[in-house]
Amino acid sequence: MQKQVLDKVVAITGAGSGIGKAIAIELARYGAKVVVGSRTEAALIEVVEQIKQAGGEAVHVVTNVKNKEDLLRLVNTAVDTYGRLDVMVNNAGVAHISPIDELDLNEWEEMIDSNLKGVLYGMAAAIPIFKQQLSGHIINIISTSGLKIVPTQGVYAATKNAVRTLTEAFRQESDGTIRITGISPGYVKTNLVNTVKDEAKRQQVIQAMEQLGLPPVAVANAVIYAVSQPAHVEVGDIVIRPAKQN
Repeated sequence: MQKQVLDKVVAITGAGSGIGKAIAIELARYGAKVVVGSRTEAALIEVVEQIKQAGGEAVHVVTNVKNKEDLLRLVNTAVDTYGRLDVMVNNAGVAHISPIDELDLNEWEEMIDSNLKGVLYGMAAAIPIFKQQLSGHIINIISTSGLKIVPTQGVYAATKNAVRTLTEAFRQESDGTIRITGISPGYVKTNLVNTVKDEAKRQQVIQAMEQLGLPPVAVANAVIYAVSQPAHVEVGDIVIRPAKQN
């Protein structure tokens, strides 16, 4: 598997912490060259330093996925630094939990802008490069929240199911030159829960994460599996969750 990942150039959004950070570190450990993006530069610098201290290659670009220009800068940095882009990992996202009838439009808009439009902007930035290269791989990090609909997660799940739909649509539209994979994690121990404003709901999710949550490296391993397949093999959909998760 390491041979197939060696020297691949991978751009990753939301890479300052959690799943994105784990993806960056593990890919670099396997010999990939990673370009990490997130909104917090201090966190990105720490990730890059950790990778370099372990003998890997990485650069960072401050990236807010709500801004299409930031995504263009991320992928262009990959090409300018390493000569190409092999994989685009659209990982950044936010989660707000509340009943729909609370009508928190600001939270809805933030999730739509980050979870859906941010993925579209990432795809739009990478696809022209992949077309020019005649190769490329898009990885969209989705969620099991869209597979099992539960109260208080309606809008969050809706954004994730929208990404699931566009991922499958692109797969069908592609001639195989550009591969695409959707990965849906279940409970993972990350700081995504910090965006939940309601204290009681946040504590409930934290408790579930502590009891069930997978380490972020489990999702990173799923990414590595998908990108390490031969060029004629496309892994379309991966669901990865704790064995005890309902």
